[in-house]
Order: sequence, then structure tokens, then C-alpha cells
Amino acid sequence: MAPRAPLPQSPPSSPPSAAVRWTAVLAGLSALLLTLVAVGWPPLTGWDASVAGRAHQAALAHPGTTHTNRVLSDWVWDPWTMRALTAVTVLWLWRRGTVRLAVTVGVACLGAAVAQQVLKAAVGRERPQWPDPVDTAHFAAYPSGHAMTATVTCGLVVWVLYRVQAARPVLIAAWTLAAVSVAGVAMTRVWLGVHWPTDVLGGWLLGGLTVALTALAYQRVGAADRRQ
Repeated sequence: MAPRAPLPQSPPSSPPSAAVRWTAVLAGLSALLLTLVAVGWPPLTGWDASVAGRAHQAALAHPGTTHTNRVLSDWVWDPWTMRALTAVTVLWLWRRGTVRLAVTVGVACLGAAVAQQVLKAAVGRERPQWPDPVDTAHFAAYPSGHAMTATVTCGLVVWVLYRVQAARPVLIAAWTLAAVSVAGVAMTRVWLGVHWPTDVLGGWLLGGLTVALTALAYQRVGAADRRQ
């Protein structure tokens, strides 16, 4: 009897990319925090109130620091300042001929702005209320628009610099500025008493998820183009 021909083996599946892993992790954490905030989980709301209360007392006790935080929040790390930085990045990419990358960044920024407002309206979380406020803000609290927009903008800029193979000193400077901006804007919003801590945490997670989804979509579209 002739020996049977060996059955063809399927090629081993490649491990998930970093973009896939980050998307899964950030999506899970974002969904978990959103659920806990939406249902008003007592341990979380209690922690929010405790941290926000201490921050507000510090803001009242240190008016100079509070003024600095207002300048940073309203001008340096304002969402429109961040979006202007994104617009400059898109124009730079377009002029250098990387049109698909420019469009990807622009669409990601626009999508994040829309998602942010939809979530604010859907969750409808009230901002902290103080008898002696040091600042005011509009719209619902969750997620923090400042934190989410800064995370999206800084994350996209760093990602773009990797895509265009920027020099190592440029990458180090970008990472440093991104870390300072993302952490700093979150602290200013809690210090000024216009957000609960979990609002800025939600903004971080959703902003990071936006960047991960952008990288994943760009990767998938590029792979599909190469197969054609």
C-alpha cells in the first residue's frame, strides 16, 4: 500500500501586534471604568470626592499656584491648542507627501472630539460643586476633554515621529513633552476643581485607545494595500 501523503499544515499564526494588544487592554479598561462611573460605584465615587476635596482646599490655600494652573489649563494645554498642534502635524505630513498618514491623523483627531462629546452626553456626570470655586467649566464631566485631547494629540505626534523615523533625540524630546503634558493637564483639571480624578483617568484611557486604534487601522489598511 502506498504511503499516505502528509496533510498540508496551516502556517503558524503570527502573534498579535503591539497595536492589537494595546487596543484590547485599553478597550477593556475604558469599558470597566465607564461602567463603574455610570453606575456610581461607591468606593470609586468616595475616592473621587476625597481626592477632589483635598485638591480644592489646596487650590484655595495657594492662589499663586492656582493661577498658574489656570494659565496652563486654559492656554498651554487647552483642547484647541492641542488640536492646533494636530493640524500643524497634518499639514507637515501632507507637504512631505505622506498623505495617507496625514489623513489618518486628521480623522483620528476629529473622531476623538466627536466620541468625547457623545460620551459626555451619554454619561451625564455632574462636575464637582464648590461653595467657593476657583474655576468653571462647561458640559458634563466624564471624560475629561482636556485629558483625552492631550493624550490623543501627544500620542499621535509621538506615533507619527516613529512612522517617519525621526532621530533619537527628537523622539526623546517628544516623549518627555508628551508625558509632561498628559500628566500636567490632568493635575490642573483636578486642582481647579472642575473634574473628578476618574474623569481625567477616563480621558487618559480613551485617548490612549484612540491612538492604539489609529495605529491598528493604519497598519491593517497598509497591509491590505500591499496584498493588492
